[in-house]
Amino acid sequence: MRIALVTDGIFPYVIGGMQKHSYYLCKYLVGLGIEVDLYHTNQSSYDISILELFSEEEKSRINSIVIKFPVSDKMPGHYLRSSYKYSLAIYDALKKRAPVDFIYCKGFSGWKLAQEKKAKTIQTPLAVNFHGYEMFQPAPSFKLKIEQHLLFRGPVKFICNNADYVFSYGSKIDDVIKSIPVEHSKIISIPTGIEEWWLNENIKAVGPIKKYVFIGRYERRKGIQELTNAIAKLNKSNCEFHFIGPIPAVHQLKQENVIYHGSINNQEDIKNITRNSDVLICPSYSEGMPNVIMEGMASGLAIIASNVGAVNLLVGNKNGYLMELNELNNLHLIIEKFNQMPIDELNLMKKNSVDKIRKNFLWTYIAKLHVDFFTAAVAKNKTK
Repeated sequence: MRIALVTDGIFPYVIGGMQKHSYYLCKYLVGLGIEVDLYHTNQSSYDISILELFSEEEKSRINSIVIKFPVSDKMPGHYLRSSYKYSLAIYDALKKRAPVDFIYCKGFSGWKLAQEKKAKTIQTPLAVNFHGYEMFQPAPSFKLKIEQHLLFRGPVKFICNNADYVFSYGSKIDDVIKSIPVEHSKIISIPTGIEEWWLNENIKAVGPIKKYVFIGRYERRKGIQELTNAIAKLNKSNCEFHFIGPIPAVHQLKQENVIYHGSINNQEDIKNITRNSDVLICPSYSEGMPNVIMEGMASGLAIIASNVGAVNLLVGNKNGYLMELNELNNLHLIIEKFNQMPIDELNLMKKNSVDKIRKNFLWTYIAKLHVDFFTAAVAKNKTK
């Protein structure tokens, strides 16, 4: 089978949860014998022609088609305009190549393909995935709601409704997609995954100082403001906080128990910090199924996270605390409960996190779910 994986970039050439999912999906699909026409772009200093994170055997099944992401003006809607131009370039490249059995598009990269699907010029099954569908989730500010959420909803609705299938992580993401609205029979629920090498078989026992970690960029929906306010209210003697990501200096706390590591692209370095921590905090206003939570769980961490997207498939009272959005302003009280938690109880949560990932969320299993779906969808299309 041959599929077109149409993306707005893959890790490490473009950084983000959607891009990391695209990388792993490609890697594990070709590992199962699928040939992949990979449409992607580069926003890094890496040489994209090398595809250095893939093995030679994996690269033998990948046809890399690199598309330059257009630069647009800075007027409102510039990202959408650039994305549409990018989708045009992808369509032009795709129609010049040999036909594929299935087309899987990430985000706005499938915009033009959805238009062609509506015009019935494409017969190949077409699926789209906007991951967290954040533009239909609660916005942390009125400004963000106007500048992104409301602006993005129209194109997303069009793309989803003109694709044959719409991918979901399940749980509340299913509900978000149905609210767009999208026909229920189109929704395909498959969770994301993580590689087995993340699994921590020697979980660090909790010490006298509880160690917390936040991983992410400085973005309003990530809840960093609420986390920073919470840390400032806590007793500084019994806990330590680590931030991984580009947090501007002006927004950093000047406390001895708060360490800012900046941006880290090396996965081993991230893993070393997480494995030396106890609790990962993800206080987001909207999410899909965050890689950072899966990486934290696989590393042996308890999790404090907002009950958004498909997070409740990962986090529960056996491995952490799932908080509602109205609890964000009292995040310091939740952290304080973990500070006072008996060490044995927290150690058990850490172990439960690893066990849950091992059982349900490894990419070897998740990729097989995708292949089973592609096989069924292609067979169904041939009977039309």
